[in-house]
Amino acid sequence: MLYLACLICLLITIGITPLIKKLAFKIGATDKPNQRKVHQKVMPRLGGLAIYISFIIGVVIVRPEHSLLIPILIGSGIILITGILDDMIELSAKVKLMGQVVAALVVVLGGLQVDFINLPFGAKLEFGLFSIPLTILWIVGITNAINLIDGLDGLAAGVSSIALITVSVMAIIMGNVFVVSIGLILLFSTLGFLFYNFHPAKIFMGDTGALFLGFMISVLSLLGFKNVTVISFIVPIIILGVPISDTVFAIVRRLVNKQPLSAPDKSHLHHCLLNVGYSHRTTVLIIYGMSAIFGIAAILLSKTTMWGSFLVITILILAIELTVEKIGLIGTNYRPLLKMVRGIQNINMKM
Repeated sequence: MLYLACLICLLITIGITPLIKKLAFKIGATDKPNQRKVHQKVMPRLGGLAIYISFIIGVVIVRPEHSLLIPILIGSGIILITGILDDMIELSAKVKLMGQVVAALVVVLGGLQVDFINLPFGAKLEFGLFSIPLTILWIVGITNAINLIDGLDGLAAGVSSIALITVSVMAIIMGNVFVVSIGLILLFSTLGFLFYNFHPAKIFMGDTGALFLGFMISVLSLLGFKNVTVISFIVPIIILGVPISDTVFAIVRRLVNKQPLSAPDKSHLHHCLLNVGYSHRTTVLIIYGMSAIFGIAAILLSKTTMWGSFLVITILILAIELTVEKIGLIGTNYRPLLKMVRGIQNINMKM
C-alpha cells in the first residue's frame, strides 16, 4: 500500500501543479525579480501547496499510526497557512517566526521532545526544563534553513528530497515504520513538484513549500533520533549539513556586518558558486552532490564505532573549511571562525 501511495502522490503533484500555477497568478502569489534574486521575470510561487495536497492524500491512503500524527498535521497546517500568506502579502519576519513557533509548539506539546542523550562512557545529559525550548529551536531553525537555501530553481526541493531519502533509509534500518511512511510519502510528493521546479523552473515552491518541507524534515529527523547517544544525536545535523552550515554562515555574516538576522543578502552558498563561475544548473547539481555526501556520511555515522564517528566528523569539518575558503562563503574578514573550525578538527583528531 505504501509504494502505491507514493506513486499516487507523485502523479497527483505532477497533475495539480499546473493548476496551482494558475491559482498563484490569480491570487497574486508571485515573485518579482530584484537585485538580490536570480530570476529575471515574474514567477508564481505557491508550488508548495501542490506538495502539501499530495502529501495529505498520501497520508489518508496509508493511514500511518502514531500518537504524533495529529499534532504533526495540525502543525504543518499552521506552517502552510503562514507560507501561503507570506507568498501572497509578504509577512514580516516576526509574524513568520510566530507562525513557526506556534507550529513547533503544537508538535512539542503533542509529545515530541528531546529529553536526554547518552554520552560516552555511561554518562547521561538530561535536558530537563530546556527540553521544550531546545526542541522548538531545532524545528524553527531547520524550517528556516530550508527556507534560506531556496534561492535557485530546484535547489530546496532537491536538497529536501535528498534529506528525506536519508531519513527514510535510516528509519528503515532502525525499523521505524511511521517515519518511513511519512518520509516516503513526502519524498514522492516533492519529486513530483521537482518535475516543474528544476531549472528552468516553471513555478517556485515559495515559502508555502520551503517552510512546510523544513518543518516536516525537522520533525522527522527528531522522531528517529531522540533520547539516544550523542553520536546519533549528531546524525540529523549531518543529514541537513548543507542548509545548516549555510544558515550558520549567514548568521555570522549578518552579525559581523551588524545587520538584522532576517536581512537578505547574496552571499549564500548558491550565490557564491554562481559568483565563482558555475552555471545555474551546475551550481544546483554541485549542492545536490554535497547534500548526498552529507547523507551518506550520516548513514555511516550511525553504523560505525565511536572512533570511526570522530573520523567521519573530522573529515566533514575539513571539507566544510576547504569549501568556505575556496568560494568565500564567509569572506576574508572572518578568519577567527576558521580558527575555531580548525580547533574542533584538532580536538577530534586527538580523541
